[in-house]
Amino acid sequence: MADLEDALGYRFQDRTLLQDALTHRSVSGPGHVGYDRLEFLGDRVLALVVADMLYRQFPDEDEGALAKRLVALVRRETLAEVAGSLDLGVHIRMSRGESEGGGRLNEAMLSDVAEAVIAAVYLDGGLVPAEAFIERHWRPLLERTAEPPKDPKTALQEWVQARGMDLPVYRLVEQAGPDHAPLFTIEVSIGGQPPQTSCGKSRRIAEQDAAAKMLDAVSADD
Repeated sequence: MADLEDALGYRFQDRTLLQDALTHRSVSGPGHVGYDRLEFLGDRVLALVVADMLYRQFPDEDEGALAKRLVALVRRETLAEVAGSLDLGVHIRMSRGESEGGGRLNEAMLSDVAEAVIAAVYLDGGLVPAEAFIERHWRPLLERTAEPPKDPKTALQEWVQARGMDLPVYRLVEQAGPDHAPLFTIEVSIGGQPPQTSCGKSRRIAEQDAAAKMLDAVSADD
């Protein structure tokens, strides 16, 4: 745990918060609180801090451009990238089945744990250390692109239109989870390509992720 705290750049007063942030539901139960509730809080803390960073970094950009940057910086892939840089996967407490099934490399799980860790830092030390943690790991990502990124749904729509194809079709496959933390599974289809599916905490997020997967698939075929 001390090695992980070194990587995080933060020393916990209450290490059970960090332990909970690293505990998958497959081993949660009495004495083993899972990371789900922490993930819910960490998602909001991350969005607030990143939005503030963007607001200050790009004073001449309008709300639409800032929103595109925010989506790119808080999406699952970005969170998983940060989790990978911290090697969070090796620290996750999960069942043997989850581990053998590739859970430690699962992008969705890594993303959730990264958000839970942010919440753990916030609950243990307040907004200042949480903000410092996010600033340290998200600032390089924020400065990686000079122009606001094009959101995946828009990019996919432009891709099909440029080829005279019908617009992408998004279908809700499943809505699961409790009311306070729903999980949406969305499938996107375009002509001549296998459908792509993704999960997210809102329909919008799931649609964006599914569109990004479809873009990756069609780009590989080009």
